[in-house]
Amino acid sequence: MSDSNRAVLRGTLHSGPFELAYCIEGEGTPALVIGSAVYYPRVFSQDLRQSLKLVFVDHRGFAQPTGAYTASDYTLDVVLDDIDLVRRHLGLETVIIVGHSGHGYMALEYAKRYPQHVSHVVMIATGPSHSAAHQAATEQSWQESVCPERKAKLDADFAGLPAAIEAAPDRRFVTFCVKMGARSWYDHTFDAAPLWDGVHVNMPVFDHLWGEAFRDIDIAQGLDRLDAPVFLGLGRHDYLVAPYATWEPYRGRFKDLTVRVFDKSSHTPQFEERALFDAELLQWLSAR
Repeated sequence: MSDSNRAVLRGTLHSGPFELAYCIEGEGTPALVIGSAVYYPRVFSQDLRQSLKLVFVDHRGFAQPTGAYTASDYTLDVVLDDIDLVRRHLGLETVIIVGHSGHGYMALEYAKRYPQHVSHVVMIATGPSHSAAHQAATEQSWQESVCPERKAKLDADFAGLPAAIEAAPDRRFVTFCVKMGARSWYDHTFDAAPLWDGVHVNMPVFDHLWGEAFRDIDIAQGLDRLDAPVFLGLGRHDYLVAPYATWEPYRGRFKDLTVRVFDKSSHTPQFEERALFDAELLQWLSAR
């Protein structure tokens, strides 16, 4: 269960046809980070582990399958139930729930479903949805506000995308993320491939959640019942999700929403401006 230095606790939990991995690092209030227990420990700072107990948890898109699975095994509802299964398994009564990118929807919807177990919601680099309208806003932002060098970098990377996907179709989500570096990193020359090393991906899960569930999601539903404060951290130069102005119609639906736009970040401010991100997050948590 534990690494030799005792600083990291790792384990797995069987749920349906999947083995969910988790990784626990740090001391303090538990913060349950939804996503990959391999990828996400790499993008949150070591300093943050001095203030929070970070509990990194796989969802079924990243978990190792233990047998055959069907579409009914990876709905958003099933994923939310898995998160609560892990919470109960680890004996965590109340958590800060954290979701980055598409996982922000999981964090928010989990808080709506299990409000008694959530003290705070942290959404990072999440747009209001993946709808056609919000994707159009993303594209408009890219076309109108990006320097030629960044656009040229994306064109060069995308030239190799079809061959890379053909070589490893089961890892096309990871390949796409790496090739989208010009859209997703403030330093558009940054190579994110090492962050994805060893990350397992189940493509049918991502195709459904990112391509359908998050396209059709209406985050306003149920917000009237959500009392937990919400922190929304966004990167000013994030060209993967809809720009922060698209959140305007939703702000009034939250009972307690704090929006923080990180000026020198793109899609991963917790990594790109880690000291500032940590300071802003911890200050927000202490005030609520």
